[in-house]
Amino acid sequence: MKKLKKLVIATGLIFSMSAFTFTSQSEAATSHRVQSGETYWKIASKYGVPVNSLMKANNATGSLLYAGSNIVIPNSTISEADKDLMARLVRAEAEAEPYAGKVAVATVVLNRVASSEFPNTVRSVVYEISNGHYAFTPVANGQINKPADAASRKAVNEALAFRGQGSGSLFFYNPKTAVSKWIFSRPVTVTIGNHRFAK
Repeated sequence: MKKLKKLVIATGLIFSMSAFTFTSQSEAATSHRVQSGETYWKIASKYGVPVNSLMKANNATGSLLYAGSNIVIPNSTISEADKDLMARLVRAEAEAEPYAGKVAVATVVLNRVASSEFPNTVRSVVYEISNGHYAFTPVANGQINKPADAASRKAVNEALAFRGQGSGSLFFYNPKTAVSKWIFSRPVTVTIGNHRFAK
């Protein structure tokens, strides 16, 4: 009986130690070894984290990085599921648009999440219904359910790296096909390909 008791205690101790190790590792930030030619921007775009957050996490006072050094990659505030949802929206909305237009579409979603005028999560922004209509056409017609392509996934990571900078676009539309008079009244921030972006 004593042997059994000791075995149970030892097993419990091993499980609690392994659980502690797992928690500590999963909560730890990612580390990245800097390669020759890498910049904070390139690294932020690779991991899909804001460049400002990356620099802050590493107490960077300038843009200089040394090849071979290790830097901390902060945890992203956007889940992998939300990144995938954004990438599917980008593919559906801007598949035939220039790469910069794809980044700009993803940026609109992030700007809406940050704005008090819109819901505060990626999922709720993408699936928002206003005046009985979905905010984004691909949600209404089912195109949102198609898998994202590599360019769209890359564009989402770049938009995340760029987060907190830019002109604050909250809308985009094709001026050749848009029917809403209201959208034409919004201040234009930039035109990329067939899309006009606005505040």
